[in-house]
Amino acid sequence: MRTARENSGYRAELDQAPVPDLKCDGTLERDLRSRGYLNIAGTDEVGRGSLFGAVVAAAAILSPDRPIRGLNDSKLLEPERREELAARIKERAVAWSVAAVDAGMIDRINIYQASRLAMKMACELLSPAPDFVLIDAVPLDISQPQQPLIHGDARCHAIAAASIVAKVYRDEMMRKWDAVFPEYGLARNKGYQAPEHIRALREFGPTPLHRMSYDPVRANCRFPIDPGPGQLDLFTFAGAM
Repeated sequence: MRTARENSGYRAELDQAPVPDLKCDGTLERDLRSRGYLNIAGTDEVGRGSLFGAVVAAAAILSPDRPIRGLNDSKLLEPERREELAARIKERAVAWSVAAVDAGMIDRINIYQASRLAMKMACELLSPAPDFVLIDAVPLDISQPQQPLIHGDARCHAIAAASIVAKVYRDEMMRKWDAVFPEYGLARNKGYQAPEHIRALREFGPTPLHRMSYDPVRANCRFPIDPGPGQLDLFTFAGAM
């Protein structure tokens, strides 16, 4: 059995490891359109395993009349390709949106609930509103019909589009915060558990934007914090396919 520390939020590989054997296509969206749904949204989050800053979610409703080639799990794409696709998604999508939940709220309600909240917020920002929502892995508290999908960003165009938009948005956030907190290498490591980031936490302690409920941050705090459960232990995939 893994310990809470072994399972906690610093394990960025859970957030970043690609799933290369799945095919990302529009089959699910086509099937839903054949059943009468018109505005089919995909939603995904990024930054779940990061030690710093917000978890960011995006949602997108893609147009069947304006296809976008190359959509895939954002973790499988080179940064330059992600930037190109994000611009194309914003240009061709019926609707897209971005929402974020900050580190303070993550510490307050836990990363599982914060990720769900960010995706819910992103879906609520879409106009037109979706009539069906495809979600990466976790169910949401929304009124529309929904389908959570394990590795949805590697299986479904709409979720892949959301993952790309969210990733590009959050990476830009990290570049901006890097100018404020240059010691932590945020532009390079995006807030994840890179050696330079851990060294900076040990030398300087956490910033106000670090996630105090995550083990490597809490271990280097200058004041005591109630540890609580390991953050990523809170993720379950009930209801996902």
